[in-house]
Amino acid sequence: MKQAPKHPVRLERQGNVALIVIENPPVNALGVAVRRGIAAALNAAVAHEQTDAVVIAANGRTFPVGADIREFDMAPQEPSLGQLCNLIERARKPVVAAIQGTALGGGLELAMAAHYRIAAKSARMGLPEIHLGTLPGAGGTQRLPRLIGPELALDMMLSGNQVGAGIAAEMGLIDLVTDNDLRTEAVDYARSVAVTRPTSANRTHLADGAGYMASVAARREQVTMELGANALAPHKIVDCVEAALLLPMETGLDVERSAFEDCIASRESEGLRHAFFAERAAAKFPEATEAKPAQVDRVAIVGGGMMGAGIAIAALQSGFAVTLVEQGESGVNAALERIGAYYERSVAKGRLSEAQGAAALTHLQLTNKLDTLGEADLIVEAIAEDFDLKSQMLAEIGALAKPDAVIATNTSYLDLAALAAASGRPADTVGLHFFAPAQVNKLVEVGVHDTASAQSVMTAQGFVRALGKTPVRARVHAGFGTGYIGNSILEAYRHAADIMLEDGATPAQIDGAMRSFGFQLGPYQVADMSGLDIAYARRQTKPRDPDARYVEIADKMVEQGWLGQKSNRGYYIYAEGQRQGVPNGDVLKLIAEHRAQKGITPRTFSDRDIRDRILLAIVNAGARLLGEGVAARPSDIDVVMMLGFGYPRSRGGPMMDADATTPSIIASRLSVLAPEEPTLWGAAPVLTMLAQERQKFAELNAS
Repeated sequence: MKQAPKHPVRLERQGNVALIVIENPPVNALGVAVRRGIAAALNAAVAHEQTDAVVIAANGRTFPVGADIREFDMAPQEPSLGQLCNLIERARKPVVAAIQGTALGGGLELAMAAHYRIAAKSARMGLPEIHLGTLPGAGGTQRLPRLIGPELALDMMLSGNQVGAGIAAEMGLIDLVTDNDLRTEAVDYARSVAVTRPTSANRTHLADGAGYMASVAARREQVTMELGANALAPHKIVDCVEAALLLPMETGLDVERSAFEDCIASRESEGLRHAFFAERAAAKFPEATEAKPAQVDRVAIVGGGMMGAGIAIAALQSGFAVTLVEQGESGVNAALERIGAYYERSVAKGRLSEAQGAAALTHLQLTNKLDTLGEADLIVEAIAEDFDLKSQMLAEIGALAKPDAVIATNTSYLDLAALAAASGRPADTVGLHFFAPAQVNKLVEVGVHDTASAQSVMTAQGFVRALGKTPVRARVHAGFGTGYIGNSILEAYRHAADIMLEDGATPAQIDGAMRSFGFQLGPYQVADMSGLDIAYARRQTKPRDPDARYVEIADKMVEQGWLGQKSNRGYYIYAEGQRQGVPNGDVLKLIAEHRAQKGITPRTFSDRDIRDRILLAIVNAGARLLGEGVAARPSDIDVVMMLGFGYPRSRGGPMMDADATTPSIIASRLSVLAPEEPTLWGAAPVLTMLAQERQKFAELNAS
């Protein structure tokens, strides 16, 4: 017989103290069942004549980390979190919140509504709603400035950063920090305050009205200057903190509620929430039904260049023992210099202490001997992007690796199935495509070919997650060598840009249009930064469709020796040591001569033309990858483009963007997921473009 689900909240008694215990794993999210349970338990506790004080605590590893984000798009269910917080604050007996793990978002708002807060020494707390394009909507914008003042409150809410318990106590957010048993300390603390009468949030920080308003005005000006006048959530947060001074608590809560609803309804918040769920969905691999990640303790990396060294640093930072293999003594020394320089910079900038940097390096073994690979649980090949070199190296790795080791190649373009076969152990071999810089970028594409075992795939996925990165599965078939998800779409993006460049636009205009769209850099700035010779080499080896339009401008630039930042001259000219360039007049002259040779009459493109053409190219490429099964879901493409290529996160990624903002362009669509699989953006079906839209785009570019 199926057991009834366990109630997520229970009421216990410890003498004269009522203990409300939340147990809603894994993170004690404050969904409607939890809220109703807390409200019922609180009412019962306060009504009991033998209750002198109440403690709200949580089982598991953490205090509630926030509201249930899935409810944001649902009809309100009472009590809302705001109503629950008001109920706690108005309780006629003192309420103590006992915080362990993290108290984030709605969890911290719940704690602030209590009359006192006690925290474990290791606890952390924060209000990260800004990362979802919204603001604390359960009284946080009104209670936090009353507790810690406007400056610190604005710092916490506008950054979304967490603070430790010790700092929170210094700020006035926490009343007591303990290194002892939290539950016992909380009950004892509740008994000690039981003789006092509960008070609402401390209002002492509202005393200096002129200073308070000056702080608010300065922060509003800063937000406008740094983020623009249309940055909705940051400006609403400033407005709400201002309301905490000017208005009574009840009216301030009304202002906050209205601001929260405006934010939730915004396109920005919709995109950020989509991104939040998309990243979590990406990590769900179908192989999980067959296997679980194997334990990985030692990682080996073959190749100590910029990529290999970056992967090594990422593994060291995550606590892995690392063996890095390079050719010859000079190669080993160069790799050590790269890794050492990273730790020196990190210590100099205060990101790590000297002790932490030294400790990380004790887990690094540098060698030029391949026979050390037999000790590793997972081996990453990260040598030059050359099929013959990689095939030879993978064959050697396959012969030396222990039987249960996973072998991964960091190829970005080459045929994964053929490389896996070259290892002699195709079932154990997968792709791990790290994005540069590997020690920083959060994206790793996990390449899955037809003969890869579920065990090797899940072990690779588990390793990526242990690095604190987001794995995205890319299924590649025999003969597929177009760059997984990210680089396949990047080719389409660049091709659309190159066609407009040939037809009349300038590099600076295209880059400017994409920056105004939300990218940090435009395509030609990125090309200069990456090096034009790398893409040139790829084009020379890749078979070319004779019927497809080909733009030779970049090839002509490489043949002139204009390679981008590495030669101080590419689409832009760079002063020595500078990353910002000015338009290269010689390139504009080369483009004009090129157009004349091909008989092209330049035409004018608006920024909107540029953005629409590039978005359409990206979505078309995404549709093709979905149709071929390379990407499992549209949101996986969104994750790759956001994390790997800087697609503006506030827009949710290109596939969501296409569905949300360009219905006139995407007139015909096709569902690509099973009907029972939930979508990530509300009730609309998961849609992408049909063949006729691809044909339309091909005709547009051929004209």
